[in-house]
Amino acid sequence: MHWGKRIGLGMAAVTAIGGTLGGMALHSSAAMAGDRDAAAQARAADKQAKLAEKAIRQNRHDEAVGRAEQAVLLAPDNGAHRSLLGRAYIVAGRFASAAQAFEDARALGDKDGRSALNLALAKVALGDWQGARALLDASGNEIQPADRGLAIALAGDPMAAVAVLAEAARDPAATSKVRQNLALSLALAGKWQEARTIAAIDLPPAEADQRIMQWAQFARPASKSDQVASLLGVTAVADGGMPVQLALRGRNEAVAVASAPTPVEAFAPAIEPAPVVAEAPVEATPVASAEPVPGPRASGIVFAERREIVQAIPASPMRQVRTAAATPAPVKAAFRAPAQGNYFVQLGAFENAGVARDAWGRLSRTVPALARQTPRGMSATVGSESYYRLSVGGYTRGDADALCRTVRAKGSRCFVRAALGEQVASWARGPQVASR
Repeated sequence: MHWGKRIGLGMAAVTAIGGTLGGMALHSSAAMAGDRDAAAQARAADKQAKLAEKAIRQNRHDEAVGRAEQAVLLAPDNGAHRSLLGRAYIVAGRFASAAQAFEDARALGDKDGRSALNLALAKVALGDWQGARALLDASGNEIQPADRGLAIALAGDPMAAVAVLAEAARDPAATSKVRQNLALSLALAGKWQEARTIAAIDLPPAEADQRIMQWAQFARPASKSDQVASLLGVTAVADGGMPVQLALRGRNEAVAVASAPTPVEAFAPAIEPAPVVAEAPVEATPVASAEPVPGPRASGIVFAERREIVQAIPASPMRQVRTAAATPAPVKAAFRAPAQGNYFVQLGAFENAGVARDAWGRLSRTVPALARQTPRGMSATVGSESYYRLSVGGYTRGDADALCRTVRAKGSRCFVRAALGEQVASWARGPQVASR
């Protein structure tokens, strides 16, 4: 730069441009200082995130929450840091806060399947089964089938989970994790013998029996968060949501302030995660843990708002016992043809179509509402055993629920599920005319 020429400028010129140059210099200096501050904050956020990761690995969950909250405070638009915060909340048993953190992470572009899985589990723990299932459907390509299938079962649709996991189990490379998650989903669907058969593929007979007894207890949660908490090996705590200081800019819903005052002082103690549902904070094989699960409750199965989808647990999981369900007051209403939909009422799984036909005869006489329906069926194989599913359907969810309640009111069992490819039962098709 030719400083001599600049010095030679007249005083009028210096006076005329002096203010402008001074303003530009001040602005440039402030911008540079701002850039340096932003870079320093980003480095500080990354450091806190690394310390949070380390704390999670070492089971220091209260410290993990504090470090992750600091990372988000320093870099609020970093989706990875918000996902990490969700993981820290999960292992601390703070499901409401975890759901908010994962929602924010996804809003910032985080499409990691682990985040989607953890968000779905948090929704299940909060009782938002519909939201969990919608997320699992939308994230089908992001989440491993073994994890997605079991999450679907926990979200109240164990037969849909069985369909996903049975397909994965047919892969020659399928692992014990896939098979054990399939077995647990069968148990949650009331298919105890099939569950035991699948569990025994990877376990000695005595351990398979013990696993079934554990699952019988697991299927009777006392609260909506019990199953997710048990699978992840954490203790659910009362949680009002993330501190308001951490709210993502532009979030529409109000963020409640947690009961403890500050982002770095409010910690919830938790225990070491058990190796069950894959990833998020845990990386071990799911469901294979022998850790105890919540004990049986007198209230029976409580699957949030969709409890009717799961069959009653037998008195002995290893042998089906024919007992009548509790009989509610009969529904007195004029018959109305169900609307068209994709839901079916499964009435049982039998050895073959002949046995199913006999059962249909008894059921249609006992439950007049069934006599007006068309029996459907399909053969299925689980492990080395084959059975025939008997159902009626093609209804909306509400109509399927109403029909299942009517069946139960007559002392029979049923549950509601999505379509699996049923066909009209052969005995209900009428005479067939051969074509020429």
